[in-house]
Amino acid sequence: MGQADGSNGAAGGELNLKACERFVRHNPHTDLFGVQRFHHIEFWCGDASNTWRRFSWGLGMHLVAKSDQTTGNQTYCSYAIQSNELVFAFTAPYSSKIDQTNTKKPHPGFHSEEAREFSAKHGLAVRAVGVLVDDAHEAYRVSVENGAVSVLAPQVLTDELKGTGGTMVIAEVKLYGDVVLRYVSNQGFKGSFLPNYEDIESLPLTYGLVRLDHAVGNVHKLVEAVQYVCKFTGFHTFAEFTADDVGTMESGLNSMVLASNNEMVLLPLNEPTFGTKRKSQIQTYLEHNEGPGLQHLALICDDIFSTLREMRTRTQVGGFEFMPKPPPTYYKNMPKRVGSVLTEQQIKDCEQLGILVDKDDQGVLLQIFTKPIGDRHVMPTIFIEVIQRVGCMEKNSAGVPVQKGGCGGFGKGNFSELFKSIEEYEKTLDGTLQAKSE
Repeated sequence: MGQADGSNGAAGGELNLKACERFVRHNPHTDLFGVQRFHHIEFWCGDASNTWRRFSWGLGMHLVAKSDQTTGNQTYCSYAIQSNELVFAFTAPYSSKIDQTNTKKPHPGFHSEEAREFSAKHGLAVRAVGVLVDDAHEAYRVSVENGAVSVLAPQVLTDELKGTGGTMVIAEVKLYGDVVLRYVSNQGFKGSFLPNYEDIESLPLTYGLVRLDHAVGNVHKLVEAVQYVCKFTGFHTFAEFTADDVGTMESGLNSMVLASNNEMVLLPLNEPTFGTKRKSQIQTYLEHNEGPGLQHLALICDDIFSTLREMRTRTQVGGFEFMPKPPPTYYKNMPKRVGSVLTEQQIKDCEQLGILVDKDDQGVLLQIFTKPIGDRHVMPTIFIEVIQRVGCMEKNSAGVPVQKGGCGGFGKGNFSELFKSIEEYEKTLDGTLQAKSE
C-alpha cells in the first residue's frame, strides 16, 4: 500500500502522517493574515472563447464579465462566468505580434509568452487560485517574509472602463508548480469580477452550484509542499490521509488538507505512493501535467440530485462525462455506512445518478467526479468534483445558521471506489491503445 508514515522518502523532514481514524481535528487559528474565502479560479488555455461556453453549459454558470479586443485589450482575452459565489475565469493570449502600445489589460502581470508556454506544458489547467483577503498588500508582505516565492507584487487596479470608483488590489505568490495563489482585496469596487473587465448582463444560469469548496493540488513531495504553504500562510492541518486510508491494493496516495482559520479556504495536497502493482494516479498526473498542478476543484451545491440531473442531461451534448458508477453492492450497503441521513428514495437516486456517500464524525458528504475535462483526458489530469455537505450547522456572529467548513470530510470511504474506477478506466484505455498499435 505504499509508505503509511507519509514521508515517502521526501527530503526536508519527516511528516509522520496519522491514519485518518487517529487524526484529531484541531483549529489553532494560526493564519498570518486575514483570509475570507475563495474569490475565483483562473484557467489559462488556448481558446478562452469556446472554453468558457463549454463550462457554462456543462456546469450552469453565466457570463458576467469579459476583457478582450472589444474592450481595448490587445494582449489576451478573458471571460468570467459565475454561479452564486462560484467564479471561473478563462484566459488565452493573443498573438504577441499585435501592437500592444495602448492595450488595456486588467492583469498587469500577464505575459503572452508565459501563457503560451503554460498551455503547451499543461494543456487546459488552473493558473491562479484567487483568495479574498482583508488586505492583499499585507498578505503578500507577510507571505514573502515567511518564504513565499513572489510572482506579482501588489498592484492597485482602478477601473478605467466604467469609472465606477473603488479599487481592488491583487498580488501573487507561488503555490505549487506553475500555479499561483492570488490575493485579492476589495476597496470599494462594485464590478462583477475585476477592474477593467466589462460587466455583462446576461440571464442568470445555475444548476445549483454555490461556491468552491476546496482546490486539490498534486505534488511530488508532500512534506516540502505542506511546510512551504503553512509557513507563509499559517494555515493549519484540517485532515490527513495515508495510502492505507484511501488507496487500493493496486495504487495509492498520501494527502493532507490545509485550512484557513474560518476553514472556508481548504487546500488539500496529494503525493503519490510507490511499490504498488500499478502506478499511483497522482504520479500519472504529475507526468502528464509535466509537474505539480491543481488536480481537481470541488464545487458545492445545496441539492446534488437536482444539480446532477441537469449536468447529466448535457453529458453527451457538450457537457462533462462522469466516472463509472460503483457496483450495486455499494448502494445496498449504504444504509449501514451512513445511517438514516438519506431516505430510501434518496439512496435510489444516488444509485441512478452515480453519487457516492461518505461521512465523518460531524456530518455526511455526497460526491461525484467527472472524467478529466481537458484534451489530456486519456489520463487523470484536471477534473471536477460536485459535492453536497449535510449537517454541521451552527449560528454565526449575526445569529444566522451556517455550515462549518469541511462538514462530512473529504470522502475517505469513497477514495478506494474512485481509485478502482480510475484503475478500470486506465485498464480499458490500455487495452484500446494496445489494440490500435497492433
